[in-house]
Amino acid sequence: MTQVTQVTSGSNPSNATYFLQQSFLPGDRDILVITYEAGAPQIVEVSLDTGARRQLTSGPGIHPFSAAQHPGDQEVVYTRRDGLYAVHRATRQERTIARAEGASIGECSISPDGEWLTAAFRRGDERGLLVAAWDGREVRTIAFPRTVIHPQFHPLDPEWIEFAGDPAPRMHRVRRDGTGLECLYQHDNDEFVVHETFLGSTGDLVFTVWPRKLCRMNWSTRQITTIADYNAWHIAPDRAGRRVLCDTNHPDNGIQIVSVADGTRTLVCRSDSSNRGSQWLTSRYALKEDFERARAGQDSTLSWMEADNDTVYGPQCTHPHPSWSRDETKIVFTSDRTGVPQVYMAEIP
Repeated sequence: MTQVTQVTSGSNPSNATYFLQQSFLPGDRDILVITYEAGAPQIVEVSLDTGARRQLTSGPGIHPFSAAQHPGDQEVVYTRRDGLYAVHRATRQERTIARAEGASIGECSISPDGEWLTAAFRRGDERGLLVAAWDGREVRTIAFPRTVIHPQFHPLDPEWIEFAGDPAPRMHRVRRDGTGLECLYQHDNDEFVVHETFLGSTGDLVFTVWPRKLCRMNWSTRQITTIADYNAWHIAPDRAGRRVLCDTNHPDNGIQIVSVADGTRTLVCRSDSSNRGSQWLTSRYALKEDFERARAGQDSTLSWMEADNDTVYGPQCTHPHPSWSRDETKIVFTSDRTGVPQVYMAEIP
């Protein structure tokens, strides 16, 4: 187990980027964090050497888990209310990429070539995916009959998007132009498939069947194999798809690295976060009545991830959400071990 370094501190909460995104900036000596120091969530660059801070966004608060670095490394994309925006890191100039007036928009994914963005949206009874060109020249929506969460571009083919439907069945894919929509795996609400993402450059999918096992799905054949019988929670594969970084819960066994080849595990560190959310005590998806019991009157949000006071799957700021550094020698995660969510870093043992 390695030593943990606290990156942010104070009475205001901070969190790292969502675990599907890169927190570390080029060179791995600075990271992006989201801080509430100004009252509403904003993106800040923090030096790991000096602690110096540089705020990139201002004005109305952003979606606190939406920051995503463009492959060109000059701009950071984020969601604010019903729009997708980018801020230039050097000039701090903001530009609007796309808006869906009156909608709630989730965090975005950027295509590997940097040309396209996608995000989940909800507007009244309308749900689906928002797809926008990086320069804003083209914006379209792809309708879906249920709530959409976490759309992600395929790392090898920018024409394909994988996304989660809520409730079950969870995993779907669609082409960027809206064609080819299909369910990847049929299951019911009692098979708690969560946190799927791409297994690095293999192009396959990796996902958790909570709280029992970590699995891999072949993108072409849809064949599913078990990597490990383990309570891997939020999962972040390395670029080669050989290792999966994960936090754990019920029980909390710390932040681990799982070998894809044989399922063996290496403990990185303890997060000591509170890991809240009543649904993680179960092995099924939350249904409408679960949310109604927990947070009456908040059904207008896009999903649980956009609810400030969600106690069913969150609050998200109490979840570690670990992710790799660019050189894959360090990790960053969030923990409320002090009573206030803050950002931490650890070296890979």
